[in-house]
Amino acid sequence: ERMAAQARAGGLEVEVARIEEWDPAGATFNMVVAGQAWHWIDPVAGAGTAGRALRPGGRLAVFWNSFRPPPGLGEAMTAVIQRVLPDTPLRNGLPGPDGYARLADRAIGGMREANVFQDTDTWFFDWERPYTRDEWLDAVPTFGGSNQLPAAQLNEVLAGIGAAIDDIGGGFTMGYTTVVATAVKTGEAASN
Repeated sequence: ERMAAQARAGGLEVEVARIEEWDPAGATFNMVVAGQAWHWIDPVAGAGTAGRALRPGGRLAVFWNSFRPPPGLGEAMTAVIQRVLPDTPLRNGLPGPDGYARLADRAIGGMREANVFQDTDTWFFDWERPYTRDEWLDAVPTFGGSNQLPAAQLNEVLAGIGAAIDDIGGGFTMGYTTVVATAVKTGEAASN
């Protein structure tokens, strides 16, 4: 609901529904895109709904941005997580391209099983983004359920990661690999 409210505030028309249960009500699109979310979706049911919403030749593309931290910083952040949150899934570090490739494989399997797609593929795109200490610390609460942590634990994580960033000069460039699972709806190509 918060994301929908933010989109509406930006002038976008929004429907709130689980994709597995959403009825496109005859609406069709050239593309369906999901970022950082398809792992919460039933891959077959979600692909089936996307297929019903796509025009023939339309594309389904679901993606995740994986982390490639600079040497030393990734290990330092992992040490903070292991100390403060030893039972969290992030205790082994920020997920890299291999972890997200497994999610992409699961999504591709769902696209194939939905039986309305062809040309399934996985794409990888490398890119970078510089961060100041404060920019990174603003993003941390959005990672892997961090927004569900008690305030004291989140503050301890942020303090530890902030200290690690300070140790390398107060900023860094994060490498990313975007992992995309994609397919084209069967049928003739969509017209412009």
